[in-house]
Amino acid sequence: MTLLVRQQEPTRAPAWQGVEDLPQLTTTVPREYVHRASLAEVFLTGCRQLGGTHFELTGQWPRAHTFFTNGDGTQHDPMQAAETIRQVGLFLAHSEFGVQLGHHFLLRDMEFSVCPDNLDIGERPSELILDAACTDVKWRGNRLVQFAMSITIEREGRLAARGSGHFTCVAPAAYRRLRGSRTEDGAAAQPRPLPVEPWRVGRCAASDVVLSATDQPGRWLLSPDPRHPILFDHGGDHVPGMVLIEAARQAACGLVEAGAFLPVRAATEFHQYAEFGTPCWIDAVLTPPAQPGMLSVHVRGLQDGNEVFSTRLDGMCPQNGESTDRPAGEEQRIDA
Repeated sequence: MTLLVRQQEPTRAPAWQGVEDLPQLTTTVPREYVHRASLAEVFLTGCRQLGGTHFELTGQWPRAHTFFTNGDGTQHDPMQAAETIRQVGLFLAHSEFGVQLGHHFLLRDMEFSVCPDNLDIGERPSELILDAACTDVKWRGNRLVQFAMSITIEREGRLAARGSGHFTCVAPAAYRRLRGSRTEDGAAAQPRPLPVEPWRVGRCAASDVVLSATDQPGRWLLSPDPRHPILFDHGGDHVPGMVLIEAARQAACGLVEAGAFLPVRAATEFHQYAEFGTPCWIDAVLTPPAQPGMLSVHVRGLQDGNEVFSTRLDGMCPQNGESTDRPAGEEQRIDA
């Protein structure tokens, strides 16, 4: 009997294999690792370990963003640095420390500062190099419990921002015990009070405003839109920490003439969850400035008589009549 052997075609190498001059391909890190639903909101593109718990990451800020861009589209918003720091902490926990997806994170505190001159938007997206050092890393068996992180963010070799934070990791079962009967759809059922005029709090669109007015100077009601595609990108059973930091920034703007306040530094401490369905009052007062030519504002969030968070912001006001997006003919005011 004669055996017929079919001759196989030689395995064909991928078209790019062996070509030395092709550029390196870039993609974002998995959106699940930074707890984002939209790929467009993922600002990290890669990571490598420098040694121990020291890492270098790459990232990109888009030229146009519906939320993290100033009113005239010429600069990245300082809050984009804060969001990037948050993403780095979550990404490292999952990708480098082995925290499984589905775990929750408690942000105990966050501090960030920016160099405004290095936030200008250029002709291309802003390519970032991030240096992150993790300390006070604590384990329970083989499970990460908490860690601290400090980070610098550079663009084209220039420092754009720096920051730090403390993260605590909570397993799903422990989180369910902690949160009890609260559900993730608690925000949707709550009516939203009318937000303040955007220009009063440094915003251009009413949908981006997270505060409603009260009859007390220097006090607002926290009232974010739970349908906001960025502030509530991935849902949740409480008001996210980034929304609270944004509320502090808007309250600081509300104390300043025509909302003209650019935060260059913000330090926030989180004390408890900000719950949906219960009024959370945002109080802001001017404090002695950190340095000449700056303004300093202390903001607190109060719910059921307890302090939910506190933020100290240091910043500047536009000079020489720069635009603040105030409607023409609208009376200026200072809330203090």
